[in-house]
Amino acid sequence: MSAVHEAAPRVLVTGFGPFPGAAVNPTQALVEGLRTDPPNLDGLGSLRTAILDVEYATIGGQLSGAAAGFDPDIAVHFGLANECRGFRLEKTARNSHAGARTDNAGALPAAATICEAPATLSSSLPLQEIAVALAAKDLPVEWSDDAGGYLCNAVFTLSRAGACDGLAPAMSGFVHVPLVGEGPDFAMSADGLREGALTILAACVAAWRSGRGVAGA
Repeated sequence: MSAVHEAAPRVLVTGFGPFPGAAVNPTQALVEGLRTDPPNLDGLGSLRTAILDVEYATIGGQLSGAAAGFDPDIAVHFGLANECRGFRLEKTARNSHAGARTDNAGALPAAATICEAPATLSSSLPLQEIAVALAAKDLPVEWSDDAGGYLCNAVFTLSRAGACDGLAPAMSGFVHVPLVGEGPDFAMSADGLREGALTILAACVAAWRSGRGVAGA
């Protein structure tokens, strides 16, 4: 059995700004809220947040910058998927730009590998524990084996591969979220998004503190 971690973990949380087809990205507001109103989670050490620009050419450097001087133990990356109806727990990162879409700079990468790493990488977040914790709060959960061909998958891959300077967390993964708002047209409110994000972070911190070698479901 793995030893219990006595130190409190350093946690990096990222979201994205707007991108073509999404003038408002709820993960930007989520991350800004975590920055201005940091959570008081049991066992959490330090928290750092970053809002990433949706650009292929700079994404690796952005991740390195977000991790610089911090050396996160845990990295939880959030992104928007318009078709989501809940917290979509991504199980697998695909090391490929196949199916890529044009980014904010109008760039479209060739359908090549993202970085020097295996073709697929599994999330190392405690996905089962996260799913149980979200369901216990009546927050909707979805599962996915494909994080898509956009910057979400690129960030997921780079983080899991440890391909960016300073970013080699023992635990990392990606969660897609829906558009948020009030009323029947939205699957989730802004308050629900924050509650779910805090639930996810708490589950990650608890798993890390327990010393368990966690992997994707």
